[in-house]
Amino acid sequence: MPTPMVLELIKQLFHRPATNCFPVKYYPSETTVTELIKKVQEGKAKINSPVTVPEKFRGKITYDREKCIGCRLCIRVCPSRAIDFLAEEKKIKIRIDRCIFCSQCNDICPVNCLSMSGDFLLANEDRFDSEMIVK
Repeated sequence: MPTPMVLELIKQLFHRPATNCFPVKYYPSETTVTELIKKVQEGKAKINSPVTVPEKFRGKITYDREKCIGCRLCIRVCPSRAIDFLAEEKKIKIRIDRCIFCSQCNDICPVNCLSMSGDFLLANEDRFDSEMIVK
């Protein structure tokens, strides 16, 4: 007598996958993911569109430098210490590689210069890359 798990496995063989085939339906074996993303940015390759971003999604932080008053409240509430204060400019710098996307800095900002965007493709091999630092 087959167990419930075996029955479930057989049933799954005939169903479509529940996940989205992202970034491409068939991964090219001759390139790396980094090379594939570069080809997409250059327009040489096309990726499947990802799942639509839900409302109030907490993606990459956006920072309006002109609005910032340098109060440092965001630095005090950041649990991962992803925000540094640039004293000479009286502005902040956010390290995306440290951020846990909790949105506490957005909630406490008195002038609303911080917000969460819908960007979620943030992986990078170099943690000091300019795309990983929000100034």
